[in-house]
Amino acid sequence: MSAEQLTIEDLGRQLGERIAETPEYQRFESAQEAVENDEEVQEQIAEFEQLREEFMTARQSGQATQSDLHRVQNAQEELHSIPVMAEFLEAQEELEESLEAVNEAISEPLAVDFGGEAGGCCHD
Repeated sequence: MSAEQLTIEDLGRQLGERIAETPEYQRFESAQEAVENDEEVQEQIAEFEQLREEFMTARQSGQATQSDLHRVQNAQEELHSIPVMAEFLEAQEELEESLEAVNEAISEPLAVDFGGEAGGCCHD
């Protein structure tokens, strides 16, 4: 199929397939799988999410304290310090940087930030 016969959707699929083949995406996918398969990490994620949700509820009702905030921050730091989680976060950041470069390349010939504003309306 020649380039003239490809639809924008076809090109988008090809781009997605190529992104999935990049080292950044492969690293991210591997790190994500490691996090999902690590029972200890999953337990800590659940504990952190519970603590964060309790804090958000307390904050909405005006009952959250600075101590509560520090507890949430400490739990997050502890979670992020687990090697498998740290690897996931690094891989995620690397992939996001790579995708931002793709976004900029797509947006360059357009008069709009493809990833940030293309779907929006009425930006001042």
